[in-house]
Amino acid sequence: MLGKEYDLSLVICGDKLAQRINIEHRKKSYFPNVLSFPLFPGEGEIFLNIRKAEREAKQMGVSVKQRIALLYVHGLFHLKGLDHGDKMEAEEQKVLRKFGLE
Repeated sequence: MLGKEYDLSLVICGDKLAQRINIEHRKKSYFPNVLSFPLFPGEGEIFLNIRKAEREAKQMGVSVKQRIALLYVHGLFHLKGLDHGDKMEAEEQKVLRKFGLE
């Protein structure tokens, strides 16, 4: 999705670190489920808040595996330059279907 040469850092974290990063970089204080940061051309970082993903999965009636997969793919598409919207959601669903995680 991002290419073989892309250097991706994935940080699996909880509420406190996700919130701290959100405050520092976005000036928002809520617990985010995923944050994506392009660092340099061909390099980026994703923070995936596993605790928030677990809570959301339960609320949504989906497996934790499905929720985490969606959030990871969502973060990748942000690094690719897509914004929220119908196009992004359709692309996310295509990827999830490919791996049987829709």
